[in-house]
Amino acid sequence: MNDAGVAKVGVIGAGSWGTTVALLAAHNASVTLWARRSELAATIRDRHENPAYLPGVRLPSALDASDSLVEVCDGADVVVVGVPSHGFRDVLSDAAASIRPDVPIVSLSKGVEQGTNARMTEVIADVLADHRRDRIGVLTGPNLAAEVAAGQPAASVVAIADADAASRLQSLFMTPMFRVYTNPDVVGCEIAGALKNVVAIAVGIAHGLGYGDNAKAALITRGLAELARLGVTMGGDPLTFAGLAGMGDLIATCSSPQSRNRTVGVELGQGRSLDEIVASMRMVAEGVKSTAAVLELAAEHGIELPVAAFVGRVLYSGAQPADLVPELMLRKARPELDGLRRDPA
Repeated sequence: MNDAGVAKVGVIGAGSWGTTVALLAAHNASVTLWARRSELAATIRDRHENPAYLPGVRLPSALDASDSLVEVCDGADVVVVGVPSHGFRDVLSDAAASIRPDVPIVSLSKGVEQGTNARMTEVIADVLADHRRDRIGVLTGPNLAAEVAAGQPAASVVAIADADAASRLQSLFMTPMFRVYTNPDVVGCEIAGALKNVVAIAVGIAHGLGYGDNAKAALITRGLAELARLGVTMGGDPLTFAGLAGMGDLIATCSSPQSRNRTVGVELGQGRSLDEIVASMRMVAEGVKSTAAVLELAAEHGIELPVAAFVGRVLYSGAQPADLVPELMLRKARPELDGLRRDPA
């Protein structure tokens, strides 16, 4: 038992970020990582590496791995779910019987469920009907997995309502090179995490079209206005969007070549088709799947998201990436601060 009062952690999902979070938690607790494929679980357990999703990174020898959700979750003091949004519900449903109702459960997914438009914490609450709602949260921020796993300095935020759980999770994930803050605003943190992926596709399109830093800075800033406008309307705290879950994550995702969503945008801007791009990617770019759900959420709340709407038309309706400039630059002129309210940017 460590200072956080956490003896065992179960991490569901052995992608790059799930593996990285398991690595972080293994500094402070006993951790078992779930991999869908038994051969990958064996490699992580026996060779202490994840060559499929985190090549070149040495994992702690104490980090265990299994292809059994029961083994990973049974008796865990904290459960972390690092599964993409489109598979989140099914995997969690398989694990549900092994998760105690008072255990803090943390989502790593930055997406919105297609079909229901539910945030991942809402999916958790739906699947785990008897679970304490105040112990369902998210870990989010400007956290590119490869950099964090390599031990480069980074910061993140754990958003969960229960103050005791927040403190325990903060201590669990904190390392000398990974600083963790707490925030009770689960809604704001989740909306920021989902929508920033959509904005990153737009910024990537601008880069792929050859536009410079001025254009990309404008898109990032107007994208931040869209994050705040939707998030606040749904109940988020305006200050969240100026923090790590908002501006911090937006900057990292929109500016780094490591960002899968930005990469999708860059290649769209360079003329590749979406089908070609997705087929060539090993890991999921959440923005491709969640843009439609984000736009449906905006419509439900009477919010216009011009940047996100443009991305949606490129992804789903055959709009041309080159239409980015005329579509966004020729909108009706208005005061800048209107973009932080419910009115369109």
